[in-house]
This record gives sequence, structure tokens and C-alpha cells, in this order.
Amino acid sequence: MNDFHNPVLLQECIDGLNVNKNGIYVDATFGGGGHTSAILQKITSGKVIAFDRDKDAILNNRILDKNLMILNQNFKYLKNGLASLGIQQIDGLIADLGLSSYQLDTDARGFSFNSSSNLDMRMNQESSLTAKDILNNYKEEQLSDLFRLYADFKNPSKISSAIINFRKTQQFENISDFKKLLSTVFKGPKQNKFLARVFQAIRIEVNSEINCLKELLTNSLKLIKPKGRLVIISYHSIEDRIVKNFFKFGTFNSFPKVGIYQNEPSPFLIITKKPIKATEKEISKNNRARSAKLRIAELKR
Repeated sequence: MNDFHNPVLLQECIDGLNVNKNGIYVDATFGGGGHTSAILQKITSGKVIAFDRDKDAILNNRILDKNLMILNQNFKYLKNGLASLGIQQIDGLIADLGLSSYQLDTDARGFSFNSSSNLDMRMNQESSLTAKDILNNYKEEQLSDLFRLYADFKNPSKISSAIINFRKTQQFENISDFKKLLSTVFKGPKQNKFLARVFQAIRIEVNSEINCLKELLTNSLKLIKPKGRLVIISYHSIEDRIVKNFFKFGTFNSFPKVGIYQNEPSPFLIITKKPIKATEKEISKNNRARSAKLRIAELKR
């Protein structure tokens, strides 16, 4: 495992995965390789298939192990990726939906509001849409929608209208331009939290993260064996709500019905009644863990 990444809730994830030494496991978010490495230590004749759409994650963190296969693919292509390897079923899957320390700490990637670099935020550098494209081209209504949906702002029009007004005289070129504008929208001791939410919303839009998560969960239901585990770490309320509903109902709706009165039974046994959160000790060593929520479920059928 490379030094640039400190995996969140590592022991809790590996315990929750309930690793079979001969099983086939998917790490849907290879990142710094921390969770992958821990699974490899638990298996003998089993396999780990790791996915990551970020080539840098793979190139900067080479793990040499005969039981590991890494695919440079978006995890929404889970089913097709596994099929290309002749794999039809898996014993478990883990996904850490946050950014890696490497992504946050590399200025040129544009994920951190502490950077002064390009407005990029692409997890896959070959993708076309960037944060700069969104800020310079989205309509006011589109901007309001993404800040409301992906950052839970109750009055997103305050941000979106400021962006539109800025564009009347110039284009956004870098993070410094954007931060300068945002400093006129929100002032106060919680400005860093405000910036984090704004950047989070744009990043989710750039990478289509919510749609990708839904694809991952839907495909996992078709691939995981009975008694297999799904282990998901999320970092904001939208992701956590999607995972919670999927585990509870097997769908993304809050109250699916059969007929008029009866709830459809979930295909999952929920292992974590409430999400597991990092201890203060872990947070003191790794601030990324502060907002992490871990949910675990086991397939019944």
C-alpha cells in the first residue's frame, strides 16, 4: 500500500466483509489500495478484482499479488468488467465512495478548495466534462439544482445567481477565481464547510457519482452470492440515503409497495442497524474519516 492513502474504517470494513479465504471479492474503489491489500491478506486461493477509473490510482500504487486483478474502469461497469474475466458471481464487494488522499493532495486535479489550480475535478482524466465547463456553461436553474441536490443548500439560487453575474464580464479560469466569488456569497467562521459543500456538489456532477452508485448497487444485487456481503462507505447524506434505502428495500425508493398495504421484503439482511462511524482516535489521525458512514448488508437469497 502506498503512503499517500490512509484507508478509512479499515478494520471495520474487513470484519464486515467476512472474508472467505477461497472467495472472490471486488474492491470497487481501488484508490490507494488499502482495502484491497487488507482483503488480499485474508485470502489464499481466492481473488480480488479491483476497479478504479482513475489511472493515477493504479499507476501510483502497484500491488504485486497473483490473486489481484485491477481494471481501469468505472465501477458502474461492474457486471461487464467481471464478465470479461469470466466471473459470474462474487462473495462480497466493498466501495469507499470518498476521494483518495492522493486526489485531494494533487493540486492539478482540482478537487481541493485549498488548491489554486485548474477547475478540473475529473476522476477519469479522459472524461470530457470538467468543473470549469459546469461553472462557465450551466444555466442558472441547472446550477441551483445541483447545489440543492448534491450539497443540501436550502437557498442555492444565492450561489447560482452569483456565478451567472460573474460570467457576464468574464469566465472562470481557476479555483482562485471561484473562491474569490464564493467569498462574497458566504462570510463567517464556517466558510471552509461552505466551500467543501460547494466543491462536493460540483465534483458529484462532474463525475456523475450518484448515477454510478445506483448502477453499482443494482449490478451488485445480480452478482453477489447468497450470504455474500456489501460493504459501503459514504461521505454525505445523499449517498448514505441511497445505500440505506437499497439495503432496506432493494430499491432506491423510500417506501416500495406490494399491492396497497404491504412493503416488499428486502433481499438483504442488514448487518449495521445504524451506520458505523470512525472513532475520535481515527479522526485525529485521518480527518477524511470525520464524515464517513459505513453500512453493511448480507444477501439473503
